[in-house]
Amino acid sequence: MVDLKGQYEHIKEQVNTSVLDVIESTAFINGPEVQEFQKELEAYLGVKHVIPCANGTDALQIAMMGLGLQPGDEVITADFTFAATVEVIALLQLTPVLVDVDPVNFNVDIEAIKKAITPKTKAIVPVHLFGLAANMDAIMELAKEHNLYVIEDNAQGIGANYTSKDGTKIKTGGIGHVGSTSFFPSKNLGCYGDGGAIFTNDDELAHTLRGIVNHGMYVRYHHDVVGVNSRLDSIQAAVLRAKLPHLDAYNAARRNAARKYSQAFNGVEGIIVPTGFCDTGNCICDVCDCHVFHQYTLRITQADRDALVKHLNEHDIPCGVYYPIPLHLQKAYADDRYNEADFSVTNQLVKEVISLPMHTELDDEQIDFITETVIKFVSK
Repeated sequence: MVDLKGQYEHIKEQVNTSVLDVIESTAFINGPEVQEFQKELEAYLGVKHVIPCANGTDALQIAMMGLGLQPGDEVITADFTFAATVEVIALLQLTPVLVDVDPVNFNVDIEAIKKAITPKTKAIVPVHLFGLAANMDAIMELAKEHNLYVIEDNAQGIGANYTSKDGTKIKTGGIGHVGSTSFFPSKNLGCYGDGGAIFTNDDELAHTLRGIVNHGMYVRYHHDVVGVNSRLDSIQAAVLRAKLPHLDAYNAARRNAARKYSQAFNGVEGIIVPTGFCDTGNCICDVCDCHVFHQYTLRITQADRDALVKHLNEHDIPCGVYYPIPLHLQKAYADDRYNEADFSVTNQLVKEVISLPMHTELDDEQIDFITETVIKFVSK
């Protein structure tokens, strides 16, 4: 699904030198590489504060801790996403409120959010799923109207630009009150282990978050807030520093691969290619940069999706089903409050979606082989 080895070959010299420099310095935790990466990512995202941490799940949890959410507070998020988004809500004894998604762009449905808001609602967590910016104008308007926090889950969307209705472009993750991301190796900006970060433009919140990630300390052995141990190590920061200047090129390569995929599938009955929420209506057009294609996800509507997975595997083509089970049907998050009729889109998507290989090293020969194999199967 990803070619980390091929990507590494292009930046091998810088990565090797930077990692060896960290080892020579022995500044393994919160060393200069972490501090420099923080500054560089702040500049790239256009946010005032980046707080590095150990992984993307921690980033979400720490963001919610920093906002002071209390047990029983309701937090609305999408039913169709990875479990980490709802996991941290449950861990903090908040009340997850799962809602359906849009059938076109797979992001959280705005009307479903509206229906789910109650006096106990305190936050909305939009997920920029598969790398496509969610409808942040509408979400921020709802949040303002109901005095809610917005916590962006940007684990799959780093580098995506959201074009607001006034024409302003803003990087995803820096639009809500706080944002989070993951640097898991397969992400668009990935390290060679685990890593994550939290973003905010709120000075006071940033101060709180910096204490939380380090056992609640601002001064050594003085614990001012309840914290956790969640720090990005210097070796991972060194890898991320080597990759960050290439992130826009990496995302452009993913968009180019997505465009070629969709051109090949154009007009094939039973295949719905990814589109998105933007003024052009199609996020793989030449001018659109609101999608960074962490995944390229099809809907297979007139063939057996699971049989297609088997067929691709038999032809040595990796693929993934993200996600096979809705969160509201997961044993850990099942709740009698949920009504199946409210999840019609998600319940359909989990039967149809399939993600094809997507990375910076895809070439035309690979794309041709993959698309031809898929088309032959669905057309038989």
